[in-house]
Amino acid sequence: MTPSARTGVRVGVAGVGRIGAFHARTLLSLDTVESVVLADLDAGRAESLAMELGAVSAPSPEELVGAGIDALVIAAPTPAHQALLSLAAAAGLPAFCEKPVALDLATLDAVIAETEAAEILVQVGFQRRFDTGYHAAHDAVISGAVGEVLVLRAATHDPTPPPEAYIAASGGIFRDLHIHDLDAIRFVTGREIVEVYADGAVRHASWFERHDDVDVAAAVLRLDDNTLAIVSGTRHDPLGYDVRLEVFGTVDSIVVGVDARSPYRSVELGTPTPKPGYTSFLDRFGAAYRAELEGFVSLVRDGGTSPCSLADARAALAAAIAADRSRAERRPVRVEEVAPDGGA
Repeated sequence: MTPSARTGVRVGVAGVGRIGAFHARTLLSLDTVESVVLADLDAGRAESLAMELGAVSAPSPEELVGAGIDALVIAAPTPAHQALLSLAAAAGLPAFCEKPVALDLATLDAVIAETEAAEILVQVGFQRRFDTGYHAAHDAVISGAVGEVLVLRAATHDPTPPPEAYIAASGGIFRDLHIHDLDAIRFVTGREIVEVYADGAVRHASWFERHDDVDVAAAVLRLDDNTLAIVSGTRHDPLGYDVRLEVFGTVDSIVVGVDARSPYRSVELGTPTPKPGYTSFLDRFGAAYRAELEGFVSLVRDGGTSPCSLADARAALAAAIAADRSRAERRPVRVEEVAPDGGA
């Protein structure tokens, strides 16, 4: 029986850490989902969460895929993504995979080849594409409402750094934190990133140096139509989680991510005191995370094209790798240097 012929879709979730547990709760709240099965390398953690949520757990990802599910949501750490997507491909299951799908292009290209051969749907978890503000910015740019785009500014500021063990395996600030900005700039403009000039520094948490990483970064991007974009970020913001995208055009200037909870304080006289800032990415993008899973389940039921493909993930990763090389070599780097066959 197909998912559309039943009450709802049966979804497996592989990886039930913070984001995986959040996805599990979201899926269970959707009318289009019939049941959720959980698995984790820590089988006890999956079993405990399943008991809490009234779901079912499987002792391993392999048994999860064999449990009669219709689709797989992958929320495990990045090094596990390739193997889990291989499981989905072998089983012919549509898959939703958190970003980044991989930390290097060779691994990602192998994933692309395998999933394309299996002809399965893969949707990548760049949730900003489902945020109402980013979507409105996309529409304003693509429709020409802002005129010719002159420059963009993107910023992502974490309230506090992730744990050191996470940073050690994250791939660095551009692959982990700023890959969202890189994808968002491509999404909003409809253009490709062709060159990156990046730098970074350790300003607050000295232990980042142990992992050849930085806690503050900045980059200038050149798009394929010569538009420039500025990206900045930090792993420490005392006022909260701050994510913005500004688009300056010849007709209009617009901004995503500025509202009463934006975590910054104006020193201009007469400016109202802001409300408490967003505390985390889940706080800021909760509605977008729900929307992306609703969209994925709808595709599983009814078919359609992935709104965020592995090709999109590859383009963002290629730009992030170019940023890493630029920081290391202190020079502009063309994306084609790291991805000779193209970013996407």
